[in-house]
Amino acid sequence: MKIEILGTGCAKCKTLEEVAKQAIAKIGGFHSVTKVDDLQKIMDYGVMNTPGLVVDGVVKSSGKVLSIDETIAILQDL
Repeated sequence: MKIEILGTGCAKCKTLEEVAKQAIAKIGGFHSVTKVDDLQKIMDYGVMNTPGLVVDGVVKSSGKVLSIDETIAILQDL
């Protein structure tokens, strides 16, 4: 599973990245987490509000910091 965190480096973006890593640690398995801070790439996903969570190329959340449980639910719903 490829997980991307979209954001330019704000506190919320960093928090969502950490939440995603904690969620992955809880569910186990190998998943890559990549930080995307290029504005053009973020806009290519259609995300106007960061942070954004993208899983396997599909935007799952934007504009808010998810909880660990919300992130786990998104990751397990695939």
